[in-house]
Amino acid sequence: MQRITVLGSTGSIGTSTLDVIARNADAYQVFALVAGRNWRLMAKQCTQFLPQYAVMQCPDAAKQLEAEITRLGISTKVLCGQQAAADVASDDNVDAVMAAIVGAAGLLPTLAAIKAGKRVLLANKESLVMSGELFINAVKQSGATLLPIDSEHNAIFQAMPASVQEHCYSANLKQHGVSKILLTGSGGPFRTRDLSTFANISVDEAVAHPNWDMGQKISVDSATMMNKGLEFIEAKWLFNAEPSDIQVIIHPQSIIHSMVQYTDGSVLAQMGNPDMRTPIAHALAFPKRIEAGVEPLDFTNMLDFSFNAPDFERYPNLKLAIDACSEGQYATTTINAANEVSVAAFLAKKISFLDIYKINAQVLDKIAKSHKQLKINDLDIILQLDSEARHYATNMIAGSC
Repeated sequence: MQRITVLGSTGSIGTSTLDVIARNADAYQVFALVAGRNWRLMAKQCTQFLPQYAVMQCPDAAKQLEAEITRLGISTKVLCGQQAAADVASDDNVDAVMAAIVGAAGLLPTLAAIKAGKRVLLANKESLVMSGELFINAVKQSGATLLPIDSEHNAIFQAMPASVQEHCYSANLKQHGVSKILLTGSGGPFRTRDLSTFANISVDEAVAHPNWDMGQKISVDSATMMNKGLEFIEAKWLFNAEPSDIQVIIHPQSIIHSMVQYTDGSVLAQMGNPDMRTPIAHALAFPKRIEAGVEPLDFTNMLDFSFNAPDFERYPNLKLAIDACSEGQYATTTINAANEVSVAAFLAKKISFLDIYKINAQVLDKIAKSHKQLKINDLDIILQLDSEARHYATNMIAGSC
């Protein structure tokens, strides 16, 4: 029986994880659940899974949850705050941790799980975008197991040789016959929209992804393709790749989740319906396979597969992220922080869709002038840089309102 802590249990990845666990209740048990503010859904999850601990990041939500847990007569202990989240992620009783808290908030508890040598199912790409070298060094030092959950990175992992899968973050891809990582993306909801209308894109339009059911922040990132840019950076660290080893390809159908190209001309692709329960089940059970509740592909009903190169005029955030990946850690930490602030402002209808890129680029330019030579060698420096980038972005947004 594997005991699991789910970081971000009330989000889309978290709820999908719990669905897979429920389908395989003979093999997995929930040890702890961690969420932000949604205490009502957390109470329902506690009723179903009876975790030992439930952690809320918001103090008011923790109080509400504790009152509801008491009313329901459940033995789950309610805790609050980031340290509590780190504690339940690194607890000696935990076998595996699903790291699915969106954004920079997920870094510290995920890093705590890594340092404790846990089996970490990584859905929080920001951990690697913010602190790639620090994060991977912690994995190597602790002996933790790192398994990717993003559909693209999980697909790449599945298409890699078994010898690479053992230590994908330190393997030499060329020595194992890998010539290119082909990172696919749907192109989002505005793949064919007239560029002259982008200034008028509404929040409702931006969060309506054509293929995937995701949270609002990730959906907006998909619309700008910043999400693919962050995945590009994540792939560099997960697979010990150079930026030149990775190519982004637009694949609107989202059936091929990513591919690996080999030196002999072979290309291996992982395919499946666009449902996050597939990569979750794969990582939970690896190297075995378990029931995920996902229907297999029906190839007789597929009309076509199409592919094309990304248009950087349409997706300037993608180009910004790819360039930041080559520039270094200061740049990737900066764009992640700026993007979280600018997307939140867009969702709050304080800025336009086009302003997301403008703010991200301006913050990166400002940080570059003073921090380009900064040695990013510890967590305090990373968090300081993250805070500074957020401050600049917030001030730029205030000035534009």
